[in-house]
Amino acid sequence: MASTQEIINALVEGLQEKKGRRICVADLSRFDTAPARAFVICSGGSPQQVDALADSAEEFCRKQLGEKPAAVAGRNNAQWVAMDFGDVILHIFLTEARDYYDLEHLWDDAELTTYPDVD
Repeated sequence: MASTQEIINALVEGLQEKKGRRICVADLSRFDTAPARAFVICSGGSPQQVDALADSAEEFCRKQLGEKPAAVAGRNNAQWVAMDFGDVILHIFLTEARDYYDLEHLWDDAELTTYPDVD
């Protein structure tokens, strides 16, 4: 079974492969009530890109670590896709939806790690 950090690394790599924007990891490990140890959050510019980002992140996790999400929600409208990798939940948003829900700041004291956009 892959570690939390290995899953995060594979997901981020998959998101960067398809030019995901504003990639951020919220470390939730110190919150007893959090649904996971970490959230990986990313933006896509269109429903098609959100779908491609989800495919790429899932493929990188499967190929590198043999890990698949336990559950996936939101693939039908591709405005907000959530993928449950156990200790890590991946959230891929259309930009407007991400700004509205502002998941990064749901846990105010969570440590945030941001990744550069790849062009």
